[in-house]
Formats: sequence, structure tokens, C-alpha cells
Amino acid sequence: MAGTRNMKQLPLLLIYTRLVLGPLMILCSALKVTHYNIIAISIIIIGVLSDIFDGIIARRLQISTQQLRRLDSTADQVFFMAVAVATYLQCPDFFKAHALQIAILLGFEGLTYIVCFIKFKKEIATHSIGAKLWTLVLCATFIEIVWHCQSAIFFEICFWFGLVTRLEIIAIILTLKTWTNDVPTIYHARQLRLGKAIKRHKLFNG
Repeated sequence: MAGTRNMKQLPLLLIYTRLVLGPLMILCSALKVTHYNIIAISIIIIGVLSDIFDGIIARRLQISTQQLRRLDSTADQVFFMAVAVATYLQCPDFFKAHALQIAILLGFEGLTYIVCFIKFKKEIATHSIGAKLWTLVLCATFIEIVWHCQSAIFFEICFWFGLVTRLEIIAIILTLKTWTNDVPTIYHARQLRLGKAIKRHKLFNG
């Protein structure tokens, strides 16, 4: 019984792990610790893995509540913003050279939250398939920047794929009649709007 209760705390522990790792990466960057690149890349990978497995474990244990999914989304934002700040401290020239694209991407990211708050008075927790895939691209892009202080192909893919997935998230929000977490695609949002049940992947969307 105690073991089961402990397992049910694991998704929450993984979420809080990202909330700790993000500021830790900023601290390591600001202090210019030895072997920072290796430490930073390890933090990014651990953070992304925790993001993947918190949802999988929660769904397997049937404890994937709306509150948990909302907290998961917030932790993701905090973690990746912290990663961005830490990486900027190390590679400011890269960010200056791509300032316009980064500003556009951040603007669209912010717009998804604004649209969701205006319509539902809640933060986003759609966890769409496109957004999940973009997170992996974002992870690879940050790793390349951390290691080389530059990124060409990965950054361009990250930018355009990021815009497409942000637009899909906005479309999902505008399509849904009520706030719903874990909506795989705009097609599924349309099905929900029509009052139809949707099929979610057991591992990735409930």
C-alpha cells in the first residue's frame, strides 16, 4: 500500500524536478562552473525525460488529473525559459543574431496563453502531439547552441515548426467549447466540439 502511494507521488516529483533544474542551470551558467556544457546538456536531457515520463506514469497509474496536467504545462514553461536564460548568458551573440525570430516565436507562445486565458480563464494544457514533437526539436536545438554557441539547420526547423505548432494550439483552443487537457490535434478538437468521443494514445495523450 505504501509503495503504491509513493508511486503516485512520482509524476509530481518529476514535475518539481524541472522546476528545480531550470534555476540550477541558470546558476551554473552565471557562475561559469567547470564543464558547464556537459552539465547543461545533462540538465536539458533530464528535464525533457522527466517531462515525457511524468505524463506516461500518471496515465498508467490513472492519476492524470486536470490539476496535474496544468502544473505540468507550467513547469514546462518555467524550465525552458530558464534554459533559454542560461543559454543566453553563455551565448549572447547567438541570441542577438536571431533576435527577431526568437521574439516572433516568444510572441506566438505568449499569444497561445493569452487566447486560452481570455476564453477559458485557465492556462494551456493541450499537450498536442505537434507540441510534444516540437519540444524534442527545441531540446536538440538548445543542446547544439550550448555546445557550439551556434545552430543553423536545427534552429530554422525549431523556428518554423514552433510557429506551426503554436498556430495549431491556438486553433485547438478556439475550436474547443470547454477547456480540455490532452487534445492530440486540431482534428480531435473538432471532434470534441461536435460532442464526439476521441481516441487518445495510452502513452502520450491519456
